[in-house]
Amino acid sequence: MFLNLAHTRLEVYKTSQELALECYRITKKFPPDERFALVQQIRRAAISVHLNLAEGCSRKSQKERNRYFEMSRGSVIEIDSAIGISFKLEDVSLEELPAVGNSIIKTFKLLSGMIKSEDSPH
Repeated sequence: MFLNLAHTRLEVYKTSQELALECYRITKKFPPDERFALVQQIRRAAISVHLNLAEGCSRKSQKERNRYFEMSRGSVIEIDSAIGISFKLEDVSLEELPAVGNSIIKTFKLLSGMIKSEDSPH
């Protein structure tokens, strides 16, 4: 926010931030008995996506960057799974899912592209 580093201008950074915001929006609607279960799990994973991406961008070696990007992508998968459970539990309706679903897909694809490009020789 204050440092204005290069990674803050990346599309994946902006998309992961939007994913976090969507996760907070959607979990606000969950029932109170999920406040310390799925709500916290989804929110923690969403923040993890964004923060691991930021930290990975600050690392010097490709191997280190990839490790953080892979952790970030793993958290996207965690969110997707938790939202799936929430849907089955009827904590969220099908009509409420498009925004968070689009953010999940876009963030996953962008992170996968970053990992793939980091794996390839330069």
